[in-house]
Amino acid sequence: MTDHPGVEGQAAHAPPPIWTGRATNRIQWVLAAVGAGCMALGIELAVDAPWTSGVLALLMSVIGCVAAGLLVLFGTLAFVHVAVTVDRDCMEVRCGYMGLPRRRIPLDSVVGADFVPRVCPRQWGGWGYRWRPEQGTAVIVRRGEGLALRLGDGRMFTVTVDDAETAVRVIRDRLRLTSKGTAAEI
Repeated sequence: MTDHPGVEGQAAHAPPPIWTGRATNRIQWVLAAVGAGCMALGIELAVDAPWTSGVLALLMSVIGCVAAGLLVLFGTLAFVHVAVTVDRDCMEVRCGYMGLPRRRIPLDSVVGADFVPRVCPRQWGGWGYRWRPEQGTAVIVRRGEGLALRLGDGRMFTVTVDDAETAVRVIRDRLRLTSKGTAAEI
């Protein structure tokens, strides 16, 4: 029955209950391999090095290689990919395989959302969780499209994610629905 075409048109344009997106950077696997290599070198030095050449120098080499390897390995694995979820209440950003670091931004604290067609790690000082005084906070895992949220306190939050245009559209729809709901309640 098509007695109510307005209802069908509204249902077709309603935002999905939950939007999810991801972004992945395969180049960081190379850096993770470098970190694993540093760890392997440190372990190799600890096991097979002649201890007669100086214990202190050997110990510093082993600790340095293992520490550098762990730092590079886990630092890169934390930002190999990012998962973004937008539901009716908030946007959640989870990094890496363990989901840490994680950031939840309630949509009632969001003033606006913008599509950013080209986010470059160079603009933010590299990959990872970044903060720049003039730009705000960002989660950058690759070069490409992203979304930028303007928060109520004047700060900005940017994240690189595939299909960022859809995410911006969903967030804007949620913001319109929230503002209509509060205007109807008053």
